[in-house]
Amino acid sequence: MRPLRYSINVTLDGCCHHEAGLPPDEESMHYWTAEMDRADALLFGRVTYEMMESAWRRPATGTWPDWMGEWQIPFAEAIDGAEKYVVSSTLGDVDWRAELLQGDLGRAVQRLKEEPGAGLWVGGVTLPLALADLGLIDEYEFVVQPVLAGHGPTLLAGLRERIELELVDRQEFRSGAVAVRYRPTRAAP
Repeated sequence: MRPLRYSINVTLDGCCHHEAGLPPDEESMHYWTAEMDRADALLFGRVTYEMMESAWRRPATGTWPDWMGEWQIPFAEAIDGAEKYVVSSTLGDVDWRAELLQGDLGRAVQRLKEEPGAGLWVGGVTLPLALADLGLIDEYEFVVQPVLAGHGPTLLAGLRERIELELVDRQEFRSGAVAVRYRPTRAAP
């Protein structure tokens, strides 16, 4: 069974808006590239899918945009080439190596987890909350940014029940950010 990993950048005060933390640097992009390489497929909600596609889809010209540094290209290539599943009730279809998942979320994701492979990766805010409430997340990974944002959205706001976690890995970055990886200690509801 493939594990489902939830990964996100988060500030010390829990803000998980994609612009609230430190700007990406070479070290963090190398880390996120390795995380993308650990996954057989990516799972996105509509908002995250559209945001990631607008930033990381290879242009039709085949040339990455000028704003992208050489150190960002391996991440761009990893996410661009990855198989993707998009959970949405509002999108009619998707492309960018993506398949639309509709209907019962729990059943659809459980089916994906039961396929052979190394793992599934989910990012974003809304979809991971629903998956955590369903007890489908096998690993939580937070790159904690040394920033106090003072605003939201906040990490897993509205979680129905407490989920106890055990630390399984920790990595410090030169920027002061710390990646922490946890697994649930008991089955979530």
